[in-house]
Amino acid sequence: MDPRLAGLLEKIHGLEEELEAELKRRRTEIQSGLRERSGRLEQDLRHAQRKLKVGLYRFLREASLQSYLTAPVIYSLLVPLGLLDLGITAYQWLCFPVYGIPRVRRNAYVALDRRMPYLNAIEKLNCVYCGYANGVLAYAREIASRTEQYWCPIKHARGIAGAHRRYHGFLENGDAEGYRTRLEELRNAVRNLERGEG
Repeated sequence: MDPRLAGLLEKIHGLEEELEAELKRRRTEIQSGLRERSGRLEQDLRHAQRKLKVGLYRFLREASLQSYLTAPVIYSLLVPLGLLDLGITAYQWLCFPVYGIPRVRRNAYVALDRRMPYLNAIEKLNCVYCGYANGVLAYAREIASRTEQYWCPIKHARGIAGAHRRYHGFLENGDAEGYRTRLEELRNAVRNLERGEG
């Protein structure tokens, strides 16, 4: 890979890690600040949030016709998402060990931890659905990116939108010599990932 491009990718990865560390530090700071406050303040906060909650009856009464018409379509995706989740998990558990590729930790991607007293039951269900859907897709993408790096680390002939972060380190399309000389290096890079690393 071009040294300048490799340097830029390294900076991007470093900034992503720095951003995640800062966000984690702030989350910890906020959480510890909340714990330090009195139980009364937490009760007041929960009470204030509950006051903002829209009741189920009102929520259903005020829902748009579009919501009623599209909800079955939206929620019907739970079946393929569940099958993808199950299939991709079985795939990595069966195949990754054979090639020495570390497995992806599902719980690093799928988080169902939103507990908000200001949401009614349907809003909470919607939140769980979105968290699950996006988590499963991110989890599947990570598994697919490791698979692609192991078997076919070659860029597409045309640019693609939203490429995974490993993609930029792949070989250029048409670089037959690089493919033959660097394939094992790229495979070793994916084999040497920490378990669950993104």
